[in-house]
Amino acid sequence: MNVKSLAILAVIAGLLLAAVPALAHHSFAAEFDQNKPITLVGVVTKVEWMNPHAHFYIDVKDETGKVSNWDLETGSPNALSRRGWTRNSLKVGDAVTVQAFHAKDGSSLGSARTVTLSDGRKVFAGSADDGGPGSTSGPAPTTK
Repeated sequence: MNVKSLAILAVIAGLLLAAVPALAHHSFAAEFDQNKPITLVGVVTKVEWMNPHAHFYIDVKDETGKVSNWDLETGSPNALSRRGWTRNSLKVGDAVTVQAFHAKDGSSLGSARTVTLSDGRKVFAGSADDGGPGSTSGPAPTTK
């Protein structure tokens, strides 16, 4: 192959890579509504300890007994570790209570703020920019 052919192949490869959808990191406000806090009580069905956010899934029964599976996003695994979490903090089958912010689209997705674990411990799970108390974004505190 000559240099011109290699250059053309490099450009084509670059265009193909640019066309591949990437998993973009999003801001809290883009996906979740800090004015829609929710409390969910359920049983852990799956835990994904991965970047940029860990996720766990719980089965939640509504008042009619219908079960829905919720996807709950947390901070990054590194941030969770600094808060005392381990990969074993949540296990499939654990009963938990989650304070979260509901997704703007109304789906069964939430940004977990705090999780009360099966042993009764309450742990912080939110990202630093979830708009809740102590976050680095969201409304500024009011003073009188």
